[in-house]
Amino acid sequence: MKRLIVTADDFGASREVNDAVELAHRDGILTAASLMVTGAATADAVERARALPRLGVGLHVLLVEGRPMLPPEQLPALVAADGNFRTDMVRTAVTIFASPAARRQLAAEVEAQFAAFAATGLPLDHVNAHKHFHLHPTIAGTILKVGRRYGMKAVRAPIEPGRVLRTVDGTSAGAGIETVWGKLVRRRMRRAGMAVPDAVFGLAWSGAMTAARVRGIIEHLPEGLTEIYTHPATGSYPGAADGYDYPGELVALTDRLAQTLIAREGIARGRFADFA
Repeated sequence: MKRLIVTADDFGASREVNDAVELAHRDGILTAASLMVTGAATADAVERARALPRLGVGLHVLLVEGRPMLPPEQLPALVAADGNFRTDMVRTAVTIFASPAARRQLAAEVEAQFAAFAATGLPLDHVNAHKHFHLHPTIAGTILKVGRRYGMKAVRAPIEPGRVLRTVDGTSAGAGIETVWGKLVRRRMRRAGMAVPDAVFGLAWSGAMTAARVRGIIEHLPEGLTEIYTHPATGSYPGAADGYDYPGELVALTDRLAQTLIAREGIARGRFADFA
């Protein structure tokens, strides 16, 4: 059976993102959104989510390129001089491997973000991490340890089938380092009882999930549970990624033909909670 979750990341990053999430859920194919609990518009996102009971809201753990939940002085190994998380993922990854103090700070920050999500009162539909930083084994282990205490039941592992990408538009991708580490994360999380999609789309075309590409994925959807993750917004906003076509991804999520294809193919569409 083909089952599909359609997710928007960075929920809470801005009003432009929140507007797009609400529109894509009400009028399109979006079924889930990953909440940044330290985002500039988190309170607005939570208010909207409470009015959208069928939207599966999860935690988008932020450990790079953003504001931490804890005071920066409690995270000296993880933040830069401006008090925000470092932008150099490689440096941060090595620091976490090498430093017991950094690992303690990581655990405290992850705990704080899970606690902040719990304080919203929203059911925890799923968990993932900004820039897929949970592919780092220590970060994955920390999220698993903390998350289980907060009711975590589903996690993303970015394993993107290259054959589908090539079929849709000839893209030669899907077997990169993310897939290698993604398989390790999927195995680890499933052994711990977590629900993890069999396939995930959004890596190769991050910021460029056009309507044509989304339709192509739907037409060639693999058997099992698939997640398509996106980054919709009604326009640019502070902190937006360079080169991302945020409005174009919103168009893809509200594309009527995509909705027709899902119905025609008999694809079951829902939240992580519907398939966990």
